[in-house]
Amino acid sequence: MSDNTLPNLDARVLPLPTMDALLPAAPSRHPPRILLLYGSLRERSYSRLLTREAERLLQHFGAETRIFDPHDLPLPDGAPVDHPKVQELRELALWSEGQVWCSPERHGAMSAVMKAQIDWIPLAIGAIRPTQGRTLALMQVCGGSQSFNAVNQMRILGRWMRMLTIPNQSSVAKAYAEFDAAGRMNPSPYYDRVVDVMEELVKFTLLTRDVAPYLTDRYSERREAAAALDARLALDAAVR
Repeated sequence: MSDNTLPNLDARVLPLPTMDALLPAAPSRHPPRILLLYGSLRERSYSRLLTREAERLLQHFGAETRIFDPHDLPLPDGAPVDHPKVQELRELALWSEGQVWCSPERHGAMSAVMKAQIDWIPLAIGAIRPTQGRTLALMQVCGGSQSFNAVNQMRILGRWMRMLTIPNQSSVAKAYAEFDAAGRMNPSPYYDRVVDVMEELVKFTLLTRDVAPYLTDRYSERREAAAALDARLALDAAVR
């Protein structure tokens, strides 16, 4: 007979997951708050045009949206954290309940503009984590044939930032042919996929925003906090 005991676990900080904890007593009723980031400074930036199209869809689905303009954002570590653009970005990250990242693919990767924005958002600001538990949707625009290099890279970063990245994603091939002179996206299967992604983002945000702290509450961190408390209490007892 196998031994199913787990002697190395700290049972004090390991309650069993329950459905009750995933059902908030009073679900939020305000519109989902979505921050959108794009990764190009060009005058006719297709990542910006795609982001604006996504914003229109999100607003149609009932979300409140903000688009961050990356112009004048310094390179990471190239300015103090109290730089106005850095503070604007961080405040928007804290405001958001979900995010959209949209980058052009350059040299087989996301753009430096996109990466710089992500790098300026820290994993933690004091005791607050500005991205943990927030939902994330990913999109990219391609100058040629369809590729998924940028969205795949951003998916790794989203996981690193402890975000809940939705399964669906969008990659628009030959983006220059997918927008009209006014900057609106033409009807196409690419547009339909963007609709799919934004609809899914809103659904996942509504589903998870009230329980995000529970979903991202980790045994290892609770155990570390309990050990620190034990050490402090032992020190207090010794002093007394």
